[in-house]
Amino acid sequence: MPITKGFRTLVDEATAHITTYAVADVVARLAAADPRLQLVDIRDPRELEREGTVPGCIQAPRGMLEFWVDPASPYFKPVFADEGKEFVLFCGAGWRSALATRTLQDMGMTNVAHIDGGFAAWKKAEAPMQTLAEHHADSAAKRAARGANA
Repeated sequence: MPITKGFRTLVDEATAHITTYAVADVVARLAAADPRLQLVDIRDPRELEREGTVPGCIQAPRGMLEFWVDPASPYFKPVFADEGKEFVLFCGAGWRSALATRTLQDMGMTNVAHIDGGFAAWKKAEAPMQTLAEHHADSAAKRAARGANA
């Protein structure tokens, strides 16, 4: 069966309908501690282990994203219900995140965008990164701090 619409066309169509940020814009928002910004790394866990990630991001594998954002799903993650946040997705090159951003819009989310060029562009810009182990340690420390303040 021939492919009638390739991935590039799908990505281009999605990109025409979504908000796309340059790495520099997102880095500036991180530096300003923008309370609305919530980065979402949708890459595969093997990519995270191999390449690291961005400090403060949520890790939501692309294959589970729709299930994690839908309150009717048994896999729902309440963090995605925060309408005060702008969820800015990224993947390796910006293709998966463009498609995922469009899908989340199709599901009704209006507070979603993605990073042009993905993690490859992030690394090239020498933007803040951390290993997966550092990310897990930071996340555990934040959970512990929330527990102590509860």
